[in-house]
Amino acid sequence: MPLYHTEDQAMLKDTAVQFMKAEAPTAHFRKFRDMDCKDGFSHDLWKQFAEMGFTGILIPEEEGGLGLGNVEAGIVLEEIGRNLSPSPFLSTSVAGVSALKAADKGLRDRWFPGIVSGDTVLGLAIDEGAKHRTQAIAMKAERSGNGFKLTGKKQFVVQGASADMLIVAARTGGSAGETQGLTLFAVDKDSAKMSMEAARLVDSSMAAHVGFDGVEVDGGAVIGEVDNGWAVLTRLLDAGRAGAAAELVGVGAGAMDMTVEYLKQRKQFGRLIGEFQALQHRAAHLYSEMEVARAAVLKAQHMMDEGSEKAELMVAVAKAKAGQATSLAVKEGVQMHGGIGMTDEYDIGLYMKRDRALAEFFGDANFHADRVARMHGY
Repeated sequence: MPLYHTEDQAMLKDTAVQFMKAEAPTAHFRKFRDMDCKDGFSHDLWKQFAEMGFTGILIPEEEGGLGLGNVEAGIVLEEIGRNLSPSPFLSTSVAGVSALKAADKGLRDRWFPGIVSGDTVLGLAIDEGAKHRTQAIAMKAERSGNGFKLTGKKQFVVQGASADMLIVAARTGGSAGETQGLTLFAVDKDSAKMSMEAARLVDSSMAAHVGFDGVEVDGGAVIGEVDNGWAVLTRLLDAGRAGAAAELVGVGAGAMDMTVEYLKQRKQFGRLIGEFQALQHRAAHLYSEMEVARAAVLKAQHMMDEGSEKAELMVAVAKAKAGQATSLAVKEGVQMHGGIGMTDEYDIGLYMKRDRALAEFFGDANFHADRVARMHGY
């Protein structure tokens, strides 16, 4: 498969580059960070995403979207990462939509129009601890009349407090550590007996710790099949992981570009520091690592769009590689900026914080390196 963009994809990239630079640059992120916004993103900007067609990028054309794939979603996400643009695009338009595609027509008709129009935000209530461990899900969903009662807690639900609906993974059978017995539910934000505790993450984005104390949902809230939600959850997670990897590549590329530009301007001992061979070698090494990461992410996206049986393996490779390369990019960026790299006045530190949050989202590099090893029989 070609590891480059088609003509249409290149046009989308040009559009995304221009839009993010004009409407959602790093200065926009600083604005919402400094005003201590409770949602952590601009709803007006989210509406602009919709006007550009970005919000419905994975929704089928017959249901009001663009009917495009993960490659195209990744193009938008890379520019989001490059500009630190705060938005619910990853959780809503990528991971959330990927799960809702497996829902019945009633749920799709209810939520897809709002996502396309930029009026709806989704939250992903998956993890129950500090680390991403999907098979450890223990939250209970017990039969109650024609529906279920949800009891348990979810941690670090990104945009959870501002979400109109949460996609919740709970156990209708089996026990923690098993893939069977999981079911996904669409839970309205106004559901009774559901509590929210807002949490600001290291990159200043907003998440929530969510409590379910016998929250009642009807049978129509089930996404996919009861007890067989692992397949839908895997689809959600693969889309989210590939998307997070694409955004990580954008974060790393943005940090690298900023650092290279600084090397061309900063003088030490009467010379531009970019003329020092040691820094040139480090910059060249960083460039090669970022290109390998970008290629791994693009291959994973292609395999997902083609329905390849090995897509899940390549997604794990992409998330691990993007995490490693971007971690290198932000660390090298801070070091090459010298002491000012540690100050809030310079943007490079903001990229390091975003990297730390994204690296954990949907599993860090170590988590996915372990998955790759296990898939190969180790």
